[in-house]
Amino acid sequence: MESKRQQKFAGVLQEELAQVFQREGAAFLPNTLVTITRVRVSPDLAVAKVYLSFFNTNNTTLSINTVNAHAGEIRYKLGARIRHQVRVVPELTFFVDDTNEYVERMDHLFDKIAKEPRQKEEGEE
Repeated sequence: MESKRQQKFAGVLQEELAQVFQREGAAFLPNTLVTITRVRVSPDLAVAKVYLSFFNTNNTTLSINTVNAHAGEIRYKLGARIRHQVRVVPELTFFVDDTNEYVERMDHLFDKIAKEPRQKEEGEE
């Protein structure tokens, strides 16, 4: 369970990282929209897990690897934005948020179930 402090700090990181990706994300991921869906922060605020969602990309694995390759640069730009608010800029690790894919898969399964003919129970006729 996250403390209030962790939640507030995660919110600040999420907002600032969104600005970094919006302004400078096109340099390493052209024609791709990156959304920060969630940020989880360790209790000592030294490590942040950032969950990203990608739109307009065919290969999310390549996209997340590209972002992780630029993690130091992203951390530096984040540090420039939040340097007056924190003592230490957290170490960033990026992960793919597959929530949208999961929702689409569940919707497809429910649609498939809805299209199947229903079996009549013994009391029905």
